[in-house]
Amino acid sequence: MTVFQKTRSVLFVPASRPERFGKALASGADVVVIDLEDAVAAAEKDAARESLRAYLEANPDLAVLVRINASGTQEFVQDLELCRQQRGVAAIMVAKAQSVEALQLAAATGKPIWPLLETALGITELANMAKVKGVERFCFGALDMGVDLGLKPDTAGAQLMLDRVRVDLVLYSTVAGLQAPIETVYPSIDDEATVERIARQASEMGFSGMLCIHPQQLVPIHRGFSPDVTDLDWARRVLAAAESGEGVFKFDGKMVDAPVIQRARLIVSQAGDEY
Repeated sequence: MTVFQKTRSVLFVPASRPERFGKALASGADVVVIDLEDAVAAAEKDAARESLRAYLEANPDLAVLVRINASGTQEFVQDLELCRQQRGVAAIMVAKAQSVEALQLAAATGKPIWPLLETALGITELANMAKVKGVERFCFGALDMGVDLGLKPDTAGAQLMLDRVRVDLVLYSTVAGLQAPIETVYPSIDDEATVERIARQASEMGFSGMLCIHPQQLVPIHRGFSPDVTDLDWARRVLAAAESGEGVFKFDGKMVDAPVIQRARLIVSQAGDEY
């Protein structure tokens, strides 16, 4: 299992801004992604890698996720070599994941792989990529996906198409025995209500967390991925009743069996409880 025990919030920080690394790590995000891809201009790629290398070597006990450049770019191999060398790179996010071969190369570093699904080709290869040894969980990049599919942003039609991708992510992840996927970023920093709504819907769909671009998004994301008081109370009472050892029993007028008990365990784990 990954070193990241919680994945509700996955916060990006540019690899070209090392002065922000410490702030991101202290922000309360469950996972920090140091980004070598979109957040770094082409002319700054080499310097960004060196900044990341220096920071990790100076802080050997850190555990970060690193987003590398897509396969087919000149940066892909260099990014992978840096990740392979650094113990502090706990997992690798492969941008624009769309081929088994690229994920196999990434997995050869010995690090868990988080493919970022951002293209139509990636959708068609999802079932095959899910079977690659070393792939741990998928992430969703809806902004790039929308561009690749020619969707009109912020429309009902675009939402239907993107939700179809979300369904596939959850289904193929489950079938392959992967960890639950991570929802896409939301570009607005100040709209906390919408961020929380998106996070809660993603949680309801079976996602385990959400990508984010600013620490201000962390609180609403954490709220969205936390069970409400009623559900948490129900789950705790179910698990307490299950301690009787009976495989099937009646609770609050309904029959409870193994799937219901498993759901209760999931709810208390989302709340940060141990049971």
